[in-house]
Amino acid sequence: MLNDILASLQVLSLPTRTNFRSVTKREVALFKGPNGWGEFSPFLEYEAEEAANWLGAGIEAAFGQLPLAQRDEIEINATLPAVDTKIDVENILSWYPGAKVVKIKVGGDLELDIARIENALAVNPKSKIRLDVNGGWSVKEATDAVAQLVERFGVDTFQYIEQPVATVEELRELQLPIPVVGDEVIRKAQDPFAVDLNGAVDILMLKVSPLGGIERAKALAAHHKLPVVVSSALESAVGISHGLKLAASLPELKYACGLGTGKLLANDVADLPIVDGRMKVTTVEPSGMLNLQAAPERRAWWENRIRDSFEVWQARN
Repeated sequence: MLNDILASLQVLSLPTRTNFRSVTKREVALFKGPNGWGEFSPFLEYEAEEAANWLGAGIEAAFGQLPLAQRDEIEINATLPAVDTKIDVENILSWYPGAKVVKIKVGGDLELDIARIENALAVNPKSKIRLDVNGGWSVKEATDAVAQLVERFGVDTFQYIEQPVATVEELRELQLPIPVVGDEVIRKAQDPFAVDLNGAVDILMLKVSPLGGIERAKALAAHHKLPVVVSSALESAVGISHGLKLAASLPELKYACGLGTGKLLANDVADLPIVDGRMKVTTVEPSGMLNLQAAPERRAWWENRIRDSFEVWQARN
């Protein structure tokens, strides 16, 4: 299988339209199997232990069994990075026509966070707001910040807050007036099945690539018995299409999904349109890859990374 992956490997560099998580270009590795294309795109700093999950997701997509769909289109949220001008907010939100929910990166300067929320609500006063902190606050900081935000905007403005603090113990200590989503607490865990989420989070974030594939993500959802949100890890359209397949296969899908992040890329291998705040579940056949090729030395780097990650993945399976 490793030889098949390397034989069809395409290493691409996809520029972003805005700074997102300090990323201005996204390197991804795509490979083809009997089911079509899989993606391997762990962030550059991830070591083989963590990257192996991403490779497993790509292998499942290209060589494994695809799930049965319960629905053929998925409601999505708009994703608003840390931009600070009203015109930037208006521009980015225009990439998500019809989206009723906006996910906003917060956790830096609270006044800038407030301004970002105000600008988003100015575009659509009826939007539901999701806050994403990436575990950056202490318990006191989270408690104080959410209290100020709720006082200013009203509790009903906020659908949830994602990973306000870093650890399960801190999450359990929190007493917030809005629901809490667990992301990194599962995604970064050595064994996400062993994490006790009781009393810590209200909703579980599922991301296909970091969690090792669709079937493993579904198994985690069944194990933890929590409502879920399906989101991306800033993959190309290939990876996003498998996030859509995960969302389509779940028995219940209460929340809009964070799968519109392809709009943050200036160039991608396929267009996944957003119409009336929804995306069709589809299989992607990449195009235009010749113009997106990474430099030859980057291909060699990714080949070595795949070999290292494959060794870890194979030992686990």
